[in-house]
Amino acid sequence: MGIGLTEEHEALADAVRGWAERNAPVSVVRATLDADEESRPAFWTGLAEQGLLGLHVPEEFGGQGAGLLELVVALETLGRAVVPGPYLPTVLASAALLRADESVEARKALLPGLADGSTVGALGLATGLTGRRTDAGLTISGTAEPVLGGALADVIVLPVSTDDGEEWVAVDAGALTVTPLKSLDRTRRVARVEAADVTVPADRILTGLEGEEVLDLASLLLGAEAAGIAAWCVDTAASYAKVREQFGRPIGQFQGVKHKCARMLIELEKARAVVWDAARASDDPAEESGFAAGVAAVIAPDAALRCARDCIQVLGGIGFTWEHEAGLYLRRASTLRVLLGPAKDWAGSVATLALDGVRRAVEVELDEDTEPLRNRIRAEVAELAAISDEKARFARMGDEGWVFTHLPKPWGKAAPPMEQVLILQELRAAGVKGPQLGIGAWVVPSLVVYGTPEQQERFLAPTLRGEMIWCQLFSEPGAGSDLASLQMKAEKVEGGWKLTGQKIWTSVAKQAEWAICIARSSSEPKKHDGITYFIVDMKSEGVDVRPLRELTGAAMFNEVFLDGVFVPDDRVVGEVGQGWKVARNTLSNERVQLSSGSGSLGAGTKELLGFFKPQDLDAVKRAELGEYLCEGQAIDLLGLRLTLKQISGHEPGAEASVRKLLGVQFNQQAADFIWESQGAMASEEDMTAATGLWARYMLFSRSMTIYGGTTEVQLNVIAERMLGLPRDPEPGK
Repeated sequence: MGIGLTEEHEALADAVRGWAERNAPVSVVRATLDADEESRPAFWTGLAEQGLLGLHVPEEFGGQGAGLLELVVALETLGRAVVPGPYLPTVLASAALLRADESVEARKALLPGLADGSTVGALGLATGLTGRRTDAGLTISGTAEPVLGGALADVIVLPVSTDDGEEWVAVDAGALTVTPLKSLDRTRRVARVEAADVTVPADRILTGLEGEEVLDLASLLLGAEAAGIAAWCVDTAASYAKVREQFGRPIGQFQGVKHKCARMLIELEKARAVVWDAARASDDPAEESGFAAGVAAVIAPDAALRCARDCIQVLGGIGFTWEHEAGLYLRRASTLRVLLGPAKDWAGSVATLALDGVRRAVEVELDEDTEPLRNRIRAEVAELAAISDEKARFARMGDEGWVFTHLPKPWGKAAPPMEQVLILQELRAAGVKGPQLGIGAWVVPSLVVYGTPEQQERFLAPTLRGEMIWCQLFSEPGAGSDLASLQMKAEKVEGGWKLTGQKIWTSVAKQAEWAICIARSSSEPKKHDGITYFIVDMKSEGVDVRPLRELTGAAMFNEVFLDGVFVPDDRVVGEVGQGWKVARNTLSNERVQLSSGSGSLGAGTKELLGFFKPQDLDAVKRAELGEYLCEGQAIDLLGLRLTLKQISGHEPGAEASVRKLLGVQFNQQAADFIWESQGAMASEEDMTAATGLWARYMLFSRSMTIYGGTTEVQLNVIAERMLGLPRDPEPGK
């Protein structure tokens, strides 16, 4: 998905993409590289006629009357084509003018020309101009360098330092000395702007425009173009990896290349999510919009730069040539990053806001037409909240479908995605918590799909009430990530099966009443065949549970030995020999559960803020904290976008692997960061003090990128299912 999620945004992106293919192909882009001087592109008039310059400008000023979200959709698409010329500088200038007070005459004078293309704009972020108040307005002097698109501009928006603080002005380029500079990005160059006692009339002083607002706008618009650059790099690298062969096979089959491409895609999706949110937040209170813009400034330009660099790495020698377009994208991405300023500075600002209590809520915003349904759900939730006995409340929630609302009745409510969101919001608002199912949360959906009516009647109701404890007997000493290589034997006997073998990494096996288990019921040429899915009574004769002490010192996991354990025929789930299909359903539910939020397991944003808020942080540590907070916010936004995608009727597919990977990786890194930030105290592990808590978080977090599908497996899934890279070869091939 691009930055925009709606059908209208997809249509806009398609239209802009088509325009760019016709009017700004690679040949047009390349023609700008060796030109002695930058000139207004031949397609400029056509670009204006498409209405793209005025997407965000109100109709009263000659614009389309859309908004910044539509503008960033266009910018992403144009960035993907590395379109040359002053489009970004012009829309940045007009967006800034719209932030000035409505009484400012420059809005009326300049916005129509900027919207219809007759006026080219630019905006300088660099300081260096000073001004003194006169009867005529401001007299300004000094130098601003660099100014993106300055050499082509008719009007330039600039910051000026005065006795009253920083003020912003819109100056005709003809009154300034504008010197083109030798630029890293030759398709869109920078310039030096000098003023020597230039008079800026009062009607060109942009009263009400604040420097922080301008920076936030720059973060949003440059970030949108950065997302487009990253998108081209991801597609180019993945396409090349599919067809370039070395050592007798496509290079995309080598995990080193495959995983690099997958991580590029992850960076792209994060960039899209944070830019999308910054656009949505642009009209929110200043602190919230500033928080969202800061997150975008940290993540989006870095994503473009990483993807551009990694694209060249995947391309190899061809990517290092002047003839390949990859160099154009690297130059553009590098320029965007440095123009916005160091990511660490933005990260520090995000940390400061978060430590002061400023956050941007990540939740689905629903239309008013959902209010009747919400009111009905709210009334029903109020009845649940009135049940004081927890066991009775859990029983009612399980029986009425509140635990898995998406499941068909009677096990769920058969609720469509929109209703699921409303139910979740109202349960949270009322403080109503359902039963904790543990492994049962992975079991229930599989039994709904593959269980017999008798199995569903026997197991689903008590599980949904939280009255039945389950464990999972899947992994074996020789079958972890390669689960289909399992060796536990299932021997057919009269009335059922006898299971013999060893399972490992089984949590709550000591407490569990029942287990889901997969075992090999026949020898088949393909390892995924001949596997059967069983329900095992953990009290059966021959079940031996042995605690497995992990590196934390605790024994959360267990080894489970089955020695001729009898399982009746009516405890086979699905068809005999087709258990892998059922197991995949269970595993997919596991990964969705594990990807449910940036801080859902282990240390997350809450723990980071709780640990660092009482401390006096220096700039370095504050920036480090900010980077983690930005990452956590991006992960939560990815989840929100997936929810919105489901509401619109689309299945998320392999995106759940992106959330799982990022979520547990974030938990792991956050735990490490908190632990090491204790300094020498981190060498202690007193379980009655904070050192023991953070040591446990740090040590336990090592398991997070292993269970539920290792990081490497998740990267394979992302690369193969989302990018279409070739699957790993079978052993021996």
